[in-house]
Amino acid sequence: MNDHCTAPATSAIPAEPAPAHGPARGAGSPAPGDVTGEAEAATGVVAHEEAEEIRLFRERLGLAGLIDVHTHFMPERVLHKVWNYFDTNGPLIGDLDWPITYRKEEAERTALLRSFGVRSFTSMLYPHKPGMAIWLNAWAADFVGRTPDCLHTATLFPEPGVEAYVRAAVEAGARVFKAHVQVGAYDPADELLDGAWGLLADAGIPVVIHCGSGPAPGKHTGPGPVARVLARHPRLRLIVAHMGMPEYEEFVGLAERYGEVRLDTTMAFTDFTERFMPFPPRALPRIAALGDRVLLGSDFPNIPYPYVHQLHALERLELGEEWLRAVCHDNAARLFGL
Repeated sequence: MNDHCTAPATSAIPAEPAPAHGPARGAGSPAPGDVTGEAEAATGVVAHEEAEEIRLFRERLGLAGLIDVHTHFMPERVLHKVWNYFDTNGPLIGDLDWPITYRKEEAERTALLRSFGVRSFTSMLYPHKPGMAIWLNAWAADFVGRTPDCLHTATLFPEPGVEAYVRAAVEAGARVFKAHVQVGAYDPADELLDGAWGLLADAGIPVVIHCGSGPAPGKHTGPGPVARVLARHPRLRLIVAHMGMPEYEEFVGLAERYGEVRLDTTMAFTDFTERFMPFPPRALPRIAALGDRVLLGSDFPNIPYPYVHQLHALERLELGEEWLRAVCHDNAARLFGL
């Protein structure tokens, strides 16, 4: 486990009992001895029960739907490689046991999100080397063509021609970008990206950026490189993924300093994350004050617990129904004009 995980601080979040009906096998495959048909039926019952729990959550808040800004859809062979990385405990996972709860085919995953009342979501995808981004952007454009409730997502990488293909994606209708500093192992302040950041700032297009050092640090993770980007492009609409874990307070500080910086809740405050990167209690009033710039994110389908647990984790912060409504729907609706 990396250095950030060795001495957990006191958690702000009370633990939630594990749902009795939650998915118990991360691989999504039946237990030994199960008949396939019986396993599929049981999975359907679990999904229905979870959808009902989420409906009750939305009903408590008076929300017709949710908007999730951090969900992963990508070419199937790429996604399967991502799942294999989790299965084999790749080094960027931080030596954690990380079963994939929603290991399903693309159509079933989109149907599940809709059954949960997610009215808009994203196809977060990202390159880990030069030459991938254009191909991934083409796939994402095709995906949104057959999935109209997905926000047209694109990505980028520091390489020659990046500004040109970012411009092409914007002109093709991209509404949100994904940048993964940890996996891509690049400096977001690389001069190769400067033109692309300027273009996205001028266009007002948000960028969901994994730049915190969790679950394991990368060469260029942490608040420093992002602060250098924002010093050059203060109007850039960065959405810091995972609340910036584990550098929560530093990234909250950037959001307080720059009016277009936002935070997404992906995996933050959950029992899973609180075990090794707990959110500091002293920072809760600061995220309450940033209530108009905190957005719901889940990391679906690559999460080691049921989707509803992220919602319950936010609810038990007790920051008020108005804050929770804004996070789960209204902030993203306003940002994306939904």
